[in-house]
Order: sequence, then C-alpha cells, then structure tokens
Amino acid sequence: MKMFWTRGLIALAAIAGSAALAEAQAPIDQVIAAERAFADYTRANGFKQGFLRYVADDGIVFQPGPVRARPGLEALPDAPPPGPPLFWWPHWAGVANSGDLGFTTGGATIPVRYFTVWQRQADGSWRWIYDGGPLHEAPLPGPTETVARLAPATASAGSAEQALAEIASLEAELAERAATDAPAAHLRYLSDDALVAGSRTASYPGRAHHAAELARRPARMTLRPQGGVASSGGDLAFTYGEARWSRDEQPRWGHYARIWQKRTEGWRLVADVLIPAPGAPPP
Repeated sequence: MKMFWTRGLIALAAIAGSAALAEAQAPIDQVIAAERAFADYTRANGFKQGFLRYVADDGIVFQPGPVRARPGLEALPDAPPPGPPLFWWPHWAGVANSGDLGFTTGGATIPVRYFTVWQRQADGSWRWIYDGGPLHEAPLPGPTETVARLAPATASAGSAEQALAEIASLEAELAERAATDAPAAHLRYLSDDALVAGSRTASYPGRAHHAAELARRPARMTLRPQGGVASSGGDLAFTYGEARWSRDEQPRWGHYARIWQKRTEGWRLVADVLIPAPGAPPP
C-alpha cells in the first residue's frame, strides 16, 4: 500500500509538473506547440477527429464563404479519408504581447500553404478560430526544427475594441485604394517582414517576395470586410473578408485573411493571404 501511495504521489507530481511547464512556456512557444500537437493528433486520428479536437466553438472556415467550422466537421464521416494521412508543419508564427491571439503558417503533405489563427481559451488551452490557405503548384519545404517568429508588437491600441475600430478605418482605406490599384494598396500597409500569399506560386515572409506575389494578383479588387478578432491588449488582430475581381473577362472571387500588428509607426499588415474560391461569385 505504501508503494502504491508513493507511486501515486509521484504520478500526480509529474502531471502537475507537466502542466506547470506548459504554463511556463512563452506564448509564442505555446502557439507553435499547439499547431504541432494539432498536426500530430490529426495524422494519428484522422481529419475529422483532429480538427474537432482543436477547433474553437466559434472557429470559422471558408466553404467557400465564412461559416462556423464545427457543424461541418461534425457532419463528416467518422472514418478517415483514403490515402496517406494529412500532416503539416509550421514555418512562421506570431503572437500578441497579451498572449491570447496568435497564428502559424507553413507547409503540408498536400500542395497548400496553411494559415491558422489561434486564440487562447478561458481554460488556458489554445484553439483555432480560422484554418485555411491557398493551393500551390507543389508542397512547400518539409518540417524544420526552428520556426521563424514575428517580432513582438511595439505599440498597442489599449483594448480589443479600440484595435478593431482603428483597423476598420484602415481596411476601408485599403479597399478604396484596391479598387483602382490593388498591388499598390497592399504595399502601402505591408510591413517589411510580412507574408503575402494567395497565388499558386510559393511566397515567403519578407519584402523581397511582396512585389512578385502582388503582381500575380488582380490589378483591381473589390474588398468587403466581414469580421475580425483582436487581442485583449489591442496589439494584434485577425480580420477577414470577401474579395472580387475579374480575370480573362470573367468574374472571380474569394476571401482574404489578414493579421494586423500595432507598431510605433501605426498598424501594419504582417500577413495577407488570399484564398480564391471556385466558380463565379454569388449575386
């Protein structure tokens, strides 16, 4: 009995120690760890179980417009789809200074750049509130031990509400400019270290990729904001909306997903991902 009691105490101490270790991690490390755990669990248990385990109750996906993710996931067959299991890995990540909102992006075993936005829940766990990304011609490079990190914000709006109010004004300005010159409109707000993605050609964070990726986008776009979430400290925000354009004299459409970061020089776009949708836009 004494040995059983001792082993029980040791087990409890180990569990408590693991929880304390996770809590002691920097928020950026927590976000990266959550993404890796999400990928590992999905590879082992299948798409449906993996995505349901890590989605927030208010998480969204584009199918093709923004919808709550959980009902669609729950309706999927329980059996994993045929073929090799899906797996992905982070290349780049960022987090709010308040430690409650973050993102990761990287490659997968399919030709896509995934883009996931994470929010810390009331119980301290991280759950995704958006997951998606554009298709590429080929898979991005494989997993690396080191994940690049967005530098911390250098300013704050003071609250989530104030952050979203300030960003709403900027998104309206960007949309107005994009109607006549979409590449120049985005360049105006992008930070030097930002990621711009959306074409079938791979691009990476950094000013060297911006002009080429934006040149692959339509010259003019109609942008309509649809929603967003900001960190409690007001230094990082996720926004999304609808995009429409013409190509080969045919109407096209899709959605954008963005990350804004507050800096001493003002709000800057640190990620702008365009996700084209199939077919003609709805009326």
